[in-house]
Amino acid sequence: MMEVSEAVAAVLRETLPFESQAIPLLETLGLVLAEEVRADADSPPFDKSLVDGFAVRLADCATPLPVIETVAAGQVPTYVLDHAAAIQIMTGAPLPVGVEVVVPVEHTSQVIGTDGRPLVSVPSKVASWKLGTNILRRGASTKLGDLVVAAGSELRPQELGALAECGLARVTTRRRPRVAVLATGDELVSVEQTPGPGQIRNSNETMLCAQLLRACAEPVPLGIARDERAHLRERIDLGLQADVLVLSGGVSMGEKDLVPSELASAGVRQVFHKANVKPGKPIWFGVLDRGPNSRTMVFGLPGNPVSSMVCFELFVRPALRRMMGVSPAESVAVKARLTTPHTTKGERPTYQPARLEWRADGAIVTAVPWVGSSDLRATVAANSMALFPVGDQTYEAGRTIEVIAW
Repeated sequence: MMEVSEAVAAVLRETLPFESQAIPLLETLGLVLAEEVRADADSPPFDKSLVDGFAVRLADCATPLPVIETVAAGQVPTYVLDHAAAIQIMTGAPLPVGVEVVVPVEHTSQVIGTDGRPLVSVPSKVASWKLGTNILRRGASTKLGDLVVAAGSELRPQELGALAECGLARVTTRRRPRVAVLATGDELVSVEQTPGPGQIRNSNETMLCAQLLRACAEPVPLGIARDERAHLRERIDLGLQADVLVLSGGVSMGEKDLVPSELASAGVRQVFHKANVKPGKPIWFGVLDRGPNSRTMVFGLPGNPVSSMVCFELFVRPALRRMMGVSPAESVAVKARLTTPHTTKGERPTYQPARLEWRADGAIVTAVPWVGSSDLRATVAANSMALFPVGDQTYEAGRTIEVIAW
């Protein structure tokens, strides 16, 4: 039986990163950029106004000024400001040559000149303003050739926006893994069904698909496989066409735990079976080798929902991250202080559902009460799992422990 760290290392040794490819920009959220992107132009590409107002020269502010032009965003000014006048300008519009400051419209007033024409009056204090007030100069944000997004960066909405600003409709990254999800067990019925005697709803499929979406993978739900070899094998063969096959249930030691033997029959090479972890001891992992650079990763997760959830975070998510080029691939624990005492017992390290919060003086964590690996309801109050090592021990409030955020 492997320790968790050994099992994760074994998973990552077997996991091959995907080759990089050009993917449409809007399909890359959560993926990792494979090569750096540099600016193809200055940003902003011209001097522009930061406010709606009037563009003026400082020396001209003593008297009301005629408005010689109005420039909206998307328009190009036609006048050079080389005499005592004002140009009405909108936020984001290009500035005419000669403008020194932009006076916000709310600081101005309209007056009528002696010839009956409307003039704009600006406060006398504007004459003492700093040159460039309310103006964003060309290239202030980014200059041509500047690094915009580094290789290895996770593509969040802001990175996608910056890449779009560079004119990239497609970017080079590693694709999302396609992950087949197969729940097993005669006791399972679909979510919309009312369970009969001895039956439960197939909640694990929904939960695992949601975890996959959160991990930026593409879930492929396969429904329920019965505890019957022919039906199970049919579903397994279908799932092995994906990059990853995640099964839930059927990996323990019972008479109907048929998953390991049927995976072996399908040509899947077992890497390990069982890990020293609570919940999730029966975890199974193997690989179907298809060629030098082609394989399907197979995870047999325990059927109890919290076990399935914890094993996904510990073992499946790192494999997905490695495929997509995320570094580090392993789940990273943070240090947090317990808010209340906690007593733990047992011969295996326990990953307890917990509530992680950040305060001014650091992270704190509260263990969520739960009654075992079937208590999915307890995880609703959690956003992480707290690690309590082997042994019977009481952890006092304030003690620092390791926590993995979900």
